[in-house]
Amino acid sequence: MPVQVSVPELADELKVVPGQVEAVLQDFGVASEHGVLDIDDDALEMLRQAITEAAGAKQIRLLPGRTPREIATAIGVADNDVLKALMTKLKVMATLTTTLENDVSEKLAKQFGYDVLWGEAAPAPAAVEEPVSPSKGVIRPPVVTILGHVDHGKTSLLDFIRKTNVVDKEHGGITQHIGAYQVELKGGTITFLDTPGHAAFTAMRARGAAVTDIAILVIAADDGIMPQTIEAISHVKSADVPIIVAINKCDRPEANPDRVMQQLTEHELIPEAYGGQVITANVSAMTGDGIDHLLEMILLQAEVLELKAEPKGELAGVVIEAQLDKGRGPVATVLIQNGTLRRGDIIVLGDSTGKVRAMTDHQGVQIKEALPAMPVEVLGLDRVPKPGDKLEQMQTEKAGRAIAKQRLHVQQVAANVGPVRKVSLRDIANLGKPTEITSLRLIVKSDVQGSVEAVKGVLDKLNQDEVDVKILHSGVGSITENDILLAGASGAICVGFNVKPVPKAKSEAERQHVEIRTYKIIYELVEDIEAAMKGLLKPKFEDQYIGTVEIRAVYKLTKAGVVAGCHVTDGKVIRGAICKVTRGDETVHKGTIESLRNVKQDAKEMVAGQDCGVRFVDWADFKQGDVIEAFERVQVG
Repeated sequence: MPVQVSVPELADELKVVPGQVEAVLQDFGVASEHGVLDIDDDALEMLRQAITEAAGAKQIRLLPGRTPREIATAIGVADNDVLKALMTKLKVMATLTTTLENDVSEKLAKQFGYDVLWGEAAPAPAAVEEPVSPSKGVIRPPVVTILGHVDHGKTSLLDFIRKTNVVDKEHGGITQHIGAYQVELKGGTITFLDTPGHAAFTAMRARGAAVTDIAILVIAADDGIMPQTIEAISHVKSADVPIIVAINKCDRPEANPDRVMQQLTEHELIPEAYGGQVITANVSAMTGDGIDHLLEMILLQAEVLELKAEPKGELAGVVIEAQLDKGRGPVATVLIQNGTLRRGDIIVLGDSTGKVRAMTDHQGVQIKEALPAMPVEVLGLDRVPKPGDKLEQMQTEKAGRAIAKQRLHVQQVAANVGPVRKVSLRDIANLGKPTEITSLRLIVKSDVQGSVEAVKGVLDKLNQDEVDVKILHSGVGSITENDILLAGASGAICVGFNVKPVPKAKSEAERQHVEIRTYKIIYELVEDIEAAMKGLLKPKFEDQYIGTVEIRAVYKLTKAGVVAGCHVTDGKVIRGAICKVTRGDETVHKGTIESLRNVKQDAKEMVAGQDCGVRFVDWADFKQGDVIEAFERVQVG
């Protein structure tokens, strides 16, 4: 009687790895349909016996030209363990996708106690579909990013489209977090990424442009193009994605859409009305006028782009947002780019891993699977990933943990620093003299990962040649006791954005003398950091001319040694001054004046018309007629 059994189930039953099952299936000429066998009882029993015998022999069957990742799957160990064996035992540098020589593959398998049986590639059964690339896949919804200057109506526009209100939840009218939403229309579905408008969130906005298909540039008809509009244009151009310009606030009396279109041409964006290819739409987020036309243009542009993905292909995606939820743990908003994410899948997102415990769509509805271009909230991760982290699917939880652990270790090593003395922002900002401190070390915590990335992006721009900002650790959630311990050991300052320290962290900070700064507006944070960095900068000095002295005699004294008898002809000369001694057209010495004497008395300063005795530091080869130019080193910045 025919039965159905999956390769993983069979491997689990016989206590072997799936690769050993696949090797025996190849020997038998049996093909599995997506990892599932349709086989009768007698054949299944023979198959069990063959698999058990092969496993006892500790052999794996490989095709020539395998990669470390394929060998790891066949043996049933973590990818990271295979790479480690390659580099430490065999001294072979390779990545997971490097094609290995057959002798290297044999030696690598030996490290794990396996012999290799080489096979030939069998022709694929007709029932097995050829892998389909995204360009050959099915039509998917476009991913649209909304960009523009602050207060030009980006969030209001998306709010009108979604028929919900998120504006009142934002601090100072600024969208602090990136959201992802899908909108169902008669002509199709559109995925929107809502990005912040302030220039301070440039990093978040750039990340949105990196995953988008179409960019909507929102420009207020009454304001026109502003500085942040220009930044948005630059990001979209660098991402090489089509731009649709939404000229908003056209309902206002002072609106001037024609002026906006004229300004667009100055930035090499030629509207269709002027014979170019940039689509423009006059809209009002308040009244809704023109929004239907804008949506039609988005769908039309998507049709021209022929956006496709393969739902049955290899799973790929990217983290749009992530945060730590008190009730649900780490939560990540993921945009699926290819393949299908299902509940129960084992995934890796940067240094985070886990089994998808639950998924919800943009409306908070529980779903079992997510298709390409669909944004979903994912639960079941062991830590909060970072926006921009790639989504990868793993075969086993062990493999996922190994990869995530290795990536986390690399990050920790990179951030490792030695202890320095404790500092505060106020102390640093008030420093007015040279200091051995050359970097401002920070621990950055925020309510969501997107804000952390935004703060880091702003601080990166503040780095200077002599002083830089080093973020030793960043994360989501309140400032904790561990954060304070790290700050205390490394001489860092804890900065919180939209979060506060927990009670234990406060008491530990007092004990460790660690400063905690919390902010709700990012510009206040930037101002404080800039002030601190100015305090850290080493003063700049210049040598300014102060006077000229002529050597008129040379005296050899018993106690004082060789002394130059001089007359100050211009300005003044001071003890300790930097000097340049010239003889005719040649400079014979550059150094420092060690002492000044006037009528056997030490002097600090001599002015024009006075005579004095001069001695130099470590130099006495002067002659009558030499000219001394004196300089004073002064701070100029």
